[in-house]
Amino acid sequence: MKNGVLRMWAVGLFFMLLAVMPVGAKQPVKNVVLMIGDGMGLAHVTSLMIDRKYQPIQMERAQAVGLVKTYSANNRVTDSAASATAYATGKKTDNSKLGVDPEGNPMETILEKAVEEGMATGVVVTTFLPHATPAAFFAHVNKRYDYSDIAAQFVESGITVAMGGGRDHFTKRDDNRDLLQELEQKGYLVVDSVEKLDEVTSGRTVAIYPTKKGGLPGPPERGDYLPDATAKMLEILGNSSKKGFFAMIEGSDIDHASHANEIEEVIAEMRDFDRAVGVAFDYADEHPGTLVIVLADHETGGLALASNEEDFTQSESGIKYCFSTGGHSGVMIPLFAYGAGADTFGRVLDNTEVNRLMCEILGLE
Repeated sequence: MKNGVLRMWAVGLFFMLLAVMPVGAKQPVKNVVLMIGDGMGLAHVTSLMIDRKYQPIQMERAQAVGLVKTYSANNRVTDSAASATAYATGKKTDNSKLGVDPEGNPMETILEKAVEEGMATGVVVTTFLPHATPAAFFAHVNKRYDYSDIAAQFVESGITVAMGGGRDHFTKRDDNRDLLQELEQKGYLVVDSVEKLDEVTSGRTVAIYPTKKGGLPGPPERGDYLPDATAKMLEILGNSSKKGFFAMIEGSDIDHASHANEIEEVIAEMRDFDRAVGVAFDYADEHPGTLVIVLADHETGGLALASNEEDFTQSESGIKYCFSTGGHSGVMIPLFAYGAGADTFGRVLDNTEVNRLMCEILGLE
């Protein structure tokens, strides 16, 4: 009788513990890495697989795969500003707005919540740091092109690590402020390349490349920047706070190549982004409690992969890469999740839900 009561008590305790665990988390999640392939649709991922002759790409290591709806508050076809704001804040806004609701009221971002909780935070991009996707995580403006204000807000964001282009937005300004000097006065190490961070393992760090107001060059000219910057940022963040970290990494130029309908450039950017995904997945393997989410803000180009011949009874007749637009499309985009809590994301989600789930598993609600 006593053993039966003990068993019932143990079973009850087990289910009580399950009830208070974050949904889908089989182990506590300490770190979240959000990787955004800007403009990356399912056809873009498939193009990389074809380029690899169907040898496994890094994204195929994912432990859960989902789909994400990307429409904005005022348009069935989102732009990067509205979609990134949904990932950052958990709420829809109008196209072109960053970190504010449709009426222009500021909305707190996951990065800002993490800073308030004493977590480390970071952003790595191949574009310039005040660009729409990274800016959605630390800035609040009605127009995504207000780069001067966005750069000024970056200085006050409390972010731990940032790497990208656009040095002129911080130094050659109408208000004559030198924002990089202001960052140094706040205790940041400011350098102009990832290579200059070889000996750095922790602390506030900004690497802003001298690329005027634009981003970094495309592959192969920029070399191993994206995977190297990903590895260095994760190392620094992991050593900078015992409370864990939130990081956003963007393969920014998949979008630019897709706008131009240049398939070879698209595939080159996809190769580069996938290498960075592999770095993040490896970090999750080596640091239990790390969740990596790979997705896009939207699809660009309306890319489709068609046979060169309409008669499908024939042998291989090659692939025709067909772009239907020089802009964005409204299709759902793929999501790949890896590490602690990955199975939470293996379904159809709205982009706002991605934020709410990340906040939930990090205890930032």
